Amino acid sequence: MMDFRKMLEIAVKEAKEGLSEGGIPIGAALFGEDGKLLGRGHNRRIQDGDPSIHGETDAFRKAGRQKSYRGTTMATTLAPCWYCSGLIRQFGITRVVVGESETFEGGIEWLLECGVEVIDLNSGECKSMMNEFIARRPDIWFEDIGVVTE
Repeated sequence: MMDFRKMLEIAVKEAKEGLSEGGIPIGAALFGEDGKLLGRGHNRRIQDGDPSIHGETDAFRKAGRQKSYRGTTMATTLAPCWYCSGLIRQFGITRVVVGESETFEGGIEWLLECGVEVIDLNSGECKSMMNEFIARRPDIWFEDIGVVTE
């Protein structure tokens, strides 16, 4: 039996690391079918100046090449955006554990329609972390989700 809360804890640690680096507090971790950690990462678009380094893509890249992603679980502090939802679908990641989806719904409905199991843990810690960040840095948040505010 997989412990989804423990998986999310690793993603939360990554989110906090990203925040401490001056970035957006979104973290993720990819786990194998057996629950073994394959890779972990966090949103580094600010730190690296690279808009493609989201938490999920960072964890995915750090997991390295896998023969198959069937049975894997991606834990993420925030509902995956369309870009990261596409990655999940493209590589056949079976399950997504979401810290919270109130701040941002992302592609959850689409993932569910495509047969991806989505477990939303509705984490108060994840909500607080994102809401505090958005209140302090709305410009960065809106840039991250692709909303032009001019």
